[in-house]
Amino acid sequence: MPVPLKVIITGGSGFIGSYLTRKMVSLGWSVTVVDNMTRGAPARLKHVQQDINLQEVDVRDTDRLTDAARGCDVMFHLAAVNGTENFYQHPELVLDVGLRGALAAVEACQKANVPDLVVASSAEVYQTPPTVPTGEGVALMLPDSLNPRYSYGGSKIISELIAFNYGRDHFRKVQVFRPHNVYGPDMGFKHVIPQFIVRAKDLSRQQNSSKLVFPIQGSGEETRAFCYVDDLVDGILCMYEKGDHRNVYHIGNDDMISIGLLASKIGEGMNLSLVPDPSAPPAGETPTRCPDIGKMRTLGYQPEVPLDEGLSRTIDWYLANTASSGQNDIL
Repeated sequence: MPVPLKVIITGGSGFIGSYLTRKMVSLGWSVTVVDNMTRGAPARLKHVQQDINLQEVDVRDTDRLTDAARGCDVMFHLAAVNGTENFYQHPELVLDVGLRGALAAVEACQKANVPDLVVASSAEVYQTPPTVPTGEGVALMLPDSLNPRYSYGGSKIISELIAFNYGRDHFRKVQVFRPHNVYGPDMGFKHVIPQFIVRAKDLSRQQNSSKLVFPIQGSGEETRAFCYVDDLVDGILCMYEKGDHRNVYHIGNDDMISIGLLASKIGEGMNLSLVPDPSAPPAGETPTRCPDIGKMRTLGYQPEVPLDEGLSRTIDWYLANTASSGQNDIL
């Protein structure tokens, strides 16, 4: 792991940001978290609140972000409006936070003399990949500017361009990582795994049957490769320590599973028998996605948490916290 540094994390009370924050605190890093709490939740950081500098700052506010970044060695820019529902329902906000936030992050680092910048991108930058598993060199694509789903992927494409080009002459190290289908406890309710858990719980109360009819979007044959959040965080730190300047890295897992089988596994973890009931997929849905993580493996990265174990941890958390979690998951 890298030696302890002074770090600023934008979006640090979000899902991935909070796990990264807690990991860095455990390693002895000095951590400043900036978040406007629109989607983040300070409760995620309650166990480290005495060990961090938590500032309620909108990532688009360049002046306040600059002040927060002074004296830091590296900025991890994670702030974004994520979640598939948000892409369709709030595309203007997705774009505004994505673009203005990326510009503010670069400018703040320049003004505050922060030498290193790590930017979170997304697998959404290439939508339907031409090859699977998909390497970092795949062409980035915006298939249809009329489809609001691509507000997120489009903002991430531009964020990558901003990081590598606006900051070309300032930074000692600029890196971009593309996380792939990250999951785990307390990830909100706008992603497939927590939605399946909550849906199964509700259906178990409504249907008096040993087999529950379980609605899903799409055929169920769509495939994904899910990465447990602890593995992602370890990958981010591995990349920062050992990865190259001005480079892109896919971080995830390369074990694929169909969405239909995922639903069945979640049912098994809840002692339920779920029978997927397919429907039309959302416009722009990608039929398959799996990262080629060979580049990260050359740095020593290897995902450690099997899907069954990660799902068990996630199911247990959501069954215990469904009523209280996501109070700030309002978008």
